[in-house]
Amino acid sequence: MTGTQYWTQHYLLFGHGLGVSCLLAALPIFTLLLVVGILRRAAWLAGVLGLVVTLLLATVGYRMPVPMALSAAGMGVAFALFPITWIIFWALALFRVTVETGQFAVIRDSIGQLTPDPRLQALLIAFALGAFLEGAAGFGTPVAIAATMLVGLGFTPFRASAICLIANTAPVAFGSLGIPIITLAATTGLPLARLSTATAAMCTPVAVLLPLYMLLATGGRRAVSGIWLPTLASGAIFGAVEVAVSVYLGPQLTDILASLSAIAALVLPLRWRPAPPAPGDLEGWPSRGIPGAVSGGRGNTAGVEPRAQSQPGATFRAATFRAATFRAWMPYGLLVACVLLWGWSPVQRALGGSTRLVPWPLLHDAVTRVPPIVRAPAPYHALFTLNLLAASGTACMAATLLSAVWLRLAPRRFVGILMGVSGQLGLPTLTVAAVLGLAFLMNYCGATATLGLAFATTGRLFPFFSALLGWLGVFLTGSDTSANALFGSLPVVTATRLGFSPVLMAAANSSGGVMGKMISLQTIAIAAAATGLTAKEQARLFRFTLRHSIALAALTGGIALGLAYVIHPR
Repeated sequence: MTGTQYWTQHYLLFGHGLGVSCLLAALPIFTLLLVVGILRRAAWLAGVLGLVVTLLLATVGYRMPVPMALSAAGMGVAFALFPITWIIFWALALFRVTVETGQFAVIRDSIGQLTPDPRLQALLIAFALGAFLEGAAGFGTPVAIAATMLVGLGFTPFRASAICLIANTAPVAFGSLGIPIITLAATTGLPLARLSTATAAMCTPVAVLLPLYMLLATGGRRAVSGIWLPTLASGAIFGAVEVAVSVYLGPQLTDILASLSAIAALVLPLRWRPAPPAPGDLEGWPSRGIPGAVSGGRGNTAGVEPRAQSQPGATFRAATFRAATFRAWMPYGLLVACVLLWGWSPVQRALGGSTRLVPWPLLHDAVTRVPPIVRAPAPYHALFTLNLLAASGTACMAATLLSAVWLRLAPRRFVGILMGVSGQLGLPTLTVAAVLGLAFLMNYCGATATLGLAFATTGRLFPFFSALLGWLGVFLTGSDTSANALFGSLPVVTATRLGFSPVLMAAANSSGGVMGKMISLQTIAIAAAATGLTAKEQARLFRFTLRHSIALAALTGGIALGLAYVIHPR
């Protein structure tokens, strides 16, 4: 690295102690909260202002060389463009293909054939299908796809976004075929199987309650009236399978198998057509997406009414409906097939052959981390993974291209759809790029380490605050994988010093982190891009999810504290 300037991190600012240094290190976070939560400005503006504050903090407070600070922010921007925006772009393109060809109307009505109740539709799409998409792809895919589907079903952009953000929590720890846990094992050197088991122990209670909590949070007590059984069953079955798979098979298939079980738990009872909701139960819920949604009537597709078996030609119409439904759902079937194919080991190895680890200029091994963040001074790697063929977004691209062929979409029209998606993603991409630039810079300049050291001073309450440390990491990065890489080693070092189980503390960090997903500006930007939220609605959405994020993070911290002193006493 000839010509590269080398620099050593330090974690106390201007000669002050940890308390003052922690407040200064948190200035970028305060900026984000102020601009979005109090001033109610757009998320992209908060991200840009937060990045400017972080640059000043890094160069003036931590005395990081300016070229190195700009390089660290640039690496975050690059990560925002690939793989995150790459996934979002093709997920939205796939949805737009189904809309432009009229297939989403068929999808909408096919869900109406399962249930006209929008609350159960939300459970099926946001919780169950969303968990599958999280396990298969992650990185914003479930929010992008599930939220657009709910809007198409008649949900308001705000309600659709709120439902999907709350639902996209419990599955995150095992998302993208277990990548967060695999990253945590690589970062800490702890056994993968033990981390998988410990993480499931903390995530499962939340997963069991999540469907019920999601409906109560977004619709009040009436939202669960008459649907207690499928709501509780979907969470209980998801949680039971999550524990079993994580313990006996490992983290890779945990979300996939648990979500499929939850889908079955929701779909099978709906075959018996539960009684329609009572008057008032659906106040504020959509009724236009499915004809007769409130009254319990049935949807139809192109005049086909497959349930009317007593009418002449009903069998033919039912067969036509099934054929139309199969054709409409095929794009998402192709998405599932492509994502699973990309995750299959032989294909993964073949596609991974073109992967390149690019040493990031002016940054790779140019920063030295020192104790107590690490056991001994060590260079901080900065390797950008360029895996265009193996990326989840490329699997989504393949599904989109195959869907265009399947639906016989003219090339000119397909290009028009892609151009429209590009325009739609302008400001959300700016938001994601700015916030990830902020997060990477906080990481490399040492600000996140200062915050981590402050959490480590909590002593006997450290298990609780270890979960909050992960929550903070995901709020900053928008990714449990990135947060595990960011803070993963710190709970292990601290746990050893305080006498706690390193495996349990690392798992608490990862489990608490998933509750920060719903308030990360990147995730809110994805929801905004998918549903068309205005800047004012984005600020409102942030304030709404913030209280639920804090509540769920505190619950996870309480679970971690209980496990630390009951199952793993000091």
